[in-house]
Amino acid sequence: MNPRARFFLKLAGGLLMLLVLCLLFPPLAAWAEAAGRELRYLWFLVLIVVLAAWLIWGLGAKKK
Repeated sequence: MNPRARFFLKLAGGLLMLLVLCLLFPPLAAWAEAAGRELRYLWFLVLIVVLAAWLIWGLGAKKK
């Protein structure tokens, strides 16, 4: 493959990647925003999960 063809292949790949990101980003950004909004109200669930993980792996670990 000559350098000119490689350049155009990279250019086409970059443009395709840019198009895919432009199509996917708005729904992903909306999903992340909704998840953050819900997390603000349900922070205690995250706290319970962290506490459970600490109890399982932190306190349950054998002392050396």
